[in-house]
Amino acid sequence: MNLAAKDIAQYLKDHPDFFNQYADALAQITIPDQHGGRAVSITERQMGTLRDQVKRLEAKLAELIRFGEENDALLAKTHRLVLALAGAPDTGTVLRVLYAHLGGDFAVPHVAVRLWGVEGDPGAPEFTPMSAEAHEFAASIKRPYCGTGSGPDVLAWFGDCGVQVRSLALVALRRGADVFGLLALGSEEPQRFYPEMGTLYLERIGEVAATALARTLR
Repeated sequence: MNLAAKDIAQYLKDHPDFFNQYADALAQITIPDQHGGRAVSITERQMGTLRDQVKRLEAKLAELIRFGEENDALLAKTHRLVLALAGAPDTGTVLRVLYAHLGGDFAVPHVAVRLWGVEGDPGAPEFTPMSAEAHEFAASIKRPYCGTGSGPDVLAWFGDCGVQVRSLALVALRRGADVFGLLALGSEEPQRFYPEMGTLYLERIGEVAATALARTLR
């Protein structure tokens, strides 16, 4: 009678009392140790398997704790930004708050904002006219864009540093259904902003920034 390994495994699962009835068989069975190469008993092998499982669970727990700490830190930074924006009395102050917090607290090396369809200082870089292609690109962003592509005009917003930028996050600023601006974050690190990253905090930052700007702009 030929039995497959899976049949034997299933039989032992279906008959948990097998080794109670054949205790001598259990004592005689040895298994090659996957780490040392020597033969070990089933009990030793089970203990080794349990130790490996514990190590994997400990590593997973450490990873979850790290993610939790990172999220707590991001939440605290976002809260400070929201409070500062809430107290900003005019557009200039709102912009300075954005640049200070994103560049300082969030450690984003390059931050730029462009606004259109609203009144503002025509000499300020934030109100520099943009191409029709750039407007269409901004309007097409439903969620924050993260990646290595530059988007129309964007790298030039960072001045001479634009050539060093290797990754971008672009967040549309909306007032109702209308897009009236674009927040651009740039980094020399290729993986600072990447396509698969979570964008929840970027979305929240975009929302509070747009709300603060809409409040002070006409």
